[in-house]
Amino acid sequence: MTTQELFGQQRISRVLLRLAPPVMFSQLIQALYNIVDSFFIGRSGESGLTALSIIYPVQLLMIALAVGTGVGINTAMARKLGCGRNEESQKFAGMAAPLALILWAIFALAGFFFMPFYAKLGSSTTEVINDVVVYGRIVCIFSFGLFLESGWTKVLQSEGNMRLPMLAQIIGAGVNILLDPVLIFGFGSFPAMGIKGAAYATIIGQIAAALVVMKKGFRHSPKFHFYLPYSALIFKLGIPNILMQSAYTFYILGLNLILKTFSDQAVTALGLYYKWQAFFFIPLGSMQTCVVPVISYNYGSGQLERCRKTVMESILFGMGLMFFGTLCFEFIAEPMFRVFTKDEQVIKIGVWAFKFIGVSFIPMVTSLMFPVVFQALGFAFKSSFLTVFRTVILFVPLGYAFSRLGLQYFWLTFPITESLTTLAGLFCYKKWIYSATATASISTSAPFGKAETSKQLRAGFETK
Repeated sequence: MTTQELFGQQRISRVLLRLAPPVMFSQLIQALYNIVDSFFIGRSGESGLTALSIIYPVQLLMIALAVGTGVGINTAMARKLGCGRNEESQKFAGMAAPLALILWAIFALAGFFFMPFYAKLGSSTTEVINDVVVYGRIVCIFSFGLFLESGWTKVLQSEGNMRLPMLAQIIGAGVNILLDPVLIFGFGSFPAMGIKGAAYATIIGQIAAALVVMKKGFRHSPKFHFYLPYSALIFKLGIPNILMQSAYTFYILGLNLILKTFSDQAVTALGLYYKWQAFFFIPLGSMQTCVVPVISYNYGSGQLERCRKTVMESILFGMGLMFFGTLCFEFIAEPMFRVFTKDEQVIKIGVWAFKFIGVSFIPMVTSLMFPVVFQALGFAFKSSFLTVFRTVILFVPLGYAFSRLGLQYFWLTFPITESLTTLAGLFCYKKWIYSATATASISTSAPFGKAETSKQLRAGFETK
């Protein structure tokens, strides 16, 4: 099946059901890796769990730039394919490796020099600080596998190939899971390395995943004079995703600093929530991945109604599956925490927190989906605004305000933030629908009819 037949002609529900399962499965493997990784580190010592919670925002920042840049390439390729410019699409694909290596070099240097300072921001406990520095430096200095895999994966996904990226995620996570107990606790000739072993298992898994997608994802670099204009467009299209993912980094860092004023156990509880979140957010994450090329392609080819159907069906699908997460957070929170820790204080804090966080899952679907929709449509400002509104204007200030009332009230931040962001996203989406429908109505009444509508939408998409 060609890209045109898949993105432009198939029923939207069938397109999503075709694209989503491989993405969901690969994300399931990644979520299981996160859970297993924390399980083994928790068994090696409580300080390791706190260190993982502190280093998590840095890992998110790397993922933000890696995936966001890949999404920029993905969106540019889908746009060009929708406009029939296949050769130009391949030139954008060729930018994946050069940009990945540049980003890796930046993080390798920053991670080496600034990690001790960052570790002291998150904790005053010497053992925790040492674990953060050791783990953080390794995952930053050897992060080239993460950046290359993300770029090549998005190249393949823009062409509708979801299976090979899924295989890469499975192999990468599998390698990581197998190496974790060996390198953390030692086995045979392998000495016990503790949290350092967990870091090495992580980067070896990332490199293995990159090798899987390299053969089909790698494309020859365009000529050097294309680098500046192509990079500018890639980052323009990827900035909403980069900002959205980076904002997670800063708001989690902000929340960690707020919770640090209560105890290290409160920081650990938040970190363990994000480990479980990765598992329960698989449906939402897969929808975010799948809608970008579908919406970009159809908007580029002037099929507005297919864009609208994609948005609505992906949101309904995400909400239906996220309801399961809400039930788990409300009724089995304590067993979920006991998977990782025996610290009764962490468990007590976490069980109370999950009662509030679970309620936020349904509005969180729309609060996170609308920024991705506007990114796929090429409206970077709207996408960025919703992300900044959620993380900068709402999350950390509300978290600080509620924390002044006590730790038990801090967790109200989650449902209130997601509900307000949903309302803002719905308002922006309704305005876009009204504007786009009005433009299409005027165009279809003109002498050129529907063909002119397609040209106008395509032209507008090209100039954003």
